Amino acid sequence: MNLWLYLLPLLSAILGWCLNWLAIQLFFKKLLPAKQPEIAAKIGSAAGTGLFSFEDLEARINDKEALKKIMPTIEKHIDEFLRHKLGKAMPVISMFIGDKTISQLKEIFIKELEEIFPATIKSYLNNLQEDIDIEKIVTEKIASIPPAKLEAEIRKAIPGELRLLKIYGAVAGLVIGLINLIFIMIVS
Repeated sequence: MNLWLYLLPLLSAILGWCLNWLAIQLFFKKLLPAKQPEIAAKIGSAAGTGLFSFEDLEARINDKEALKKIMPTIEKHIDEFLRHKLGKAMPVISMFIGDKTISQLKEIFIKELEEIFPATIKSYLNNLQEDIDIEKIVTEKIASIPPAKLEAEIRKAIPGELRLLKIYGAVAGLVIGLINLIFIMIVS
């Protein structure tokens, strides 16, 4: 029996690795750039219909805890307005407003804001929803990514998986080479 036949599994493993390497290169250099608009449209559609919703955004913004977090900032602005800006805009009123009145007015304004804030946010988000097409924005953004950058980001995100694909090709080639070697040995 020819000793070169024993190299058949090794050569098959190398060939399997090379074929998978070539398939990965073809994917990134040919398939991905050719299909990028289609891929962008599918991701855009998913983002516009399932991943993002204005209802979810409204619920998060109008959440009691979220409102509690921004209330100190609102109170600070109201206090600044009542103590300084109102007096500058209407000097006569500032003569009649003391700390007690400012505190009462601030409390009234805060309560009013707590009531109107959810409705205002809902109205604002409804207007945004009419004006903003999430699907279109995401589709355009993904479609405009240069193919080389998209390739680099994908390679950065899944380097281990790409390496495994090449290893699987080598293992498959090795197994096929071993099967061929066994078959040749049996037939000879």
